[in-house]
Amino acid sequence: MSDFKLNILGCGSATPSLRHLPACQVIDYRGSLMMIDCGEGAQLSMRRQRLKFSRLNHIFISHLHGDHCLGLPGLLSTLALQDKGGALTVHTFADGVKIFSEIMDFFCRERPFDLQFNVVDSTRRQTVLDLPGLAVEAIPLRHRVPCVGYIFREKPKPRHLRGDMVKFLDIPVSKLHDIKCGADYAAPDGRVFANDMLTTPADPAISYAYCSDTVFTPSLAREVEGVDWLYHEATYTDEASVRARERYHSTASEAARIAADAHVGHLLLGHFSKAYTDESTHLAEARAIFPSTTVCDEGMIVDLGQRHDRDRSLARVR
Repeated sequence: MSDFKLNILGCGSATPSLRHLPACQVIDYRGSLMMIDCGEGAQLSMRRQRLKFSRLNHIFISHLHGDHCLGLPGLLSTLALQDKGGALTVHTFADGVKIFSEIMDFFCRERPFDLQFNVVDSTRRQTVLDLPGLAVEAIPLRHRVPCVGYIFREKPKPRHLRGDMVKFLDIPVSKLHDIKCGADYAAPDGRVFANDMLTTPADPAISYAYCSDTVFTPSLAREVEGVDWLYHEATYTDEASVRARERYHSTASEAARIAADAHVGHLLLGHFSKAYTDESTHLAEARAIFPSTTVCDEGMIVDLGQRHDRDRSLARVR
């Protein structure tokens, strides 16, 4: 697998069921873990998927409905008992900062890690995290309460050096970084060698968009235009489209319309209502519009780096 993976911990809606847990995902990027939403059962699912608590550095909350955040106090308390060190940042709204700060100060005042909060503005697109190789943006969604989605974008990667040319021209180590970033090489004798003689193309930068609870919003396609992987809620099938609009949720076919209009690489469906005994109808309705669609399930691991081979990009933890 690549160094950019998605772990599905929970893909149900509203309340836990015997089939699905509330919303929770974990991005594993180069060994660092970032959680998206934290429904009940999140920490147990982390253990089942062998995800190390000590590597969790960021938690992104999409909105303050219980099925997306009530697992957070328990997870943070467990991290304290595990003697996690360093810093842990929770990205949430101002109300979330107040609520979770009070809960943690009451139940877990002494913590071995530095609990930090980053306030997210639900009304505008913004960068909420900027790492050397990855940036995370928040985008507004339409739900019954303030809600955002998150887009994880790899930054452009350096080109690959041609070892044979580096050796043949005896290029100094001090020049290699600039060449990997696209510079030509000027030899001591005045000859200039074009970059494409010295390198091969960089690996593609991968992008993943997480669209949590939202009513069908056609303009959302512009926000997620061209991402390699799109997770979009699909709480209902077409027969419940009226209920979906009333509750500010989407159907599987509506999620597929967003994926098609946005020209994404792959669509992942989740946040299923407990009213369904399986998601076969969700999948059929979505694939009729956007064939490259997969239904999520707990334990699934998506290799985001394998963007051109959907079937090989999906694995399941037994």
